[in-house]
Amino acid sequence: MSQVFHIHPENPQPRLIKQAVDILRQGGLIAYPTDTTYALGCGIGEKAALDRLIRLRRLDDKHEFTLLCPDLSVLATYAKVNNPDYRLLKAHTPGAYTFILKGTSEVPRRLMHPKKRTIGIRVPDHPICQALLAEFGAPIMTSTLHMPGDEFPLIDPYDVETTLQGQVDLIIDGGFGGLTETTVISLAGGDGPEVLREGAGEVESVF
Repeated sequence: MSQVFHIHPENPQPRLIKQAVDILRQGGLIAYPTDTTYALGCGIGEKAALDRLIRLRRLDDKHEFTLLCPDLSVLATYAKVNNPDYRLLKAHTPGAYTFILKGTSEVPRRLMHPKKRTIGIRVPDHPICQALLAEFGAPIMTSTLHMPGDEFPLIDPYDVETTLQGQVDLIIDGGFGGLTETTVISLAGGDGPEVLREGAGEVESVF
C-alpha cells in the first residue's frame, strides 16, 4: 500500500514534509506536485527506487533524468556551466524550465544521457517542492508523472492515487497539477540555448 499525505500547496505542514523526506531517505519512490505537472522522485543514489521508476514509466536507456534542486548553489557540484549560461539560469529560476547541461562525475552515470553525458537541472517554484528539498538537504532525482500510453500527465490527485497505488511508497496530494510540462532548454552544445521542448516556461525571454 502506498501512503497518501494531503499537504497544503501553499503552506506545507512541516510534520508531513519531514515524514515524506524520511521515506526518501529510506530509498523510497514518491509522487508529488510541482509548479507544472505531478512528478516521480527519489534520492539520487537510490538504484532500486530508480529501477522502479524506470519500469513504471517504461523508460529506455537513453532517457535523460533531471535533478530537482532548491536553487543554483548546488549547480557546480552536478553540472558544468559557463558564466553566460549561469546568468541565463539565474534569470529563469525558480520556474518552469529544465536546463540540459554537461554533467560532472558527481552524477551517477545511469542518470545521464549515455553518449552526451548530460543531465537536466530544474529549480521549481512550488512550496511543497522547496520544503521537500530544504528538509532533504540534497537534490531529488525527478521525472514527470506521464504514464505510458497516456496523452497527458496525470493532474487529478485522485487519478494519481488510483493509478499508482501500491507502485510507489508515497503519494503527496497537493491539489490539482498542471497539464503542461517544463520548457526544456539545452545549454550543453556550447553554442547558446537550444529549445528542445516548448512547455510552461516562456521561450521568448530565453533569447
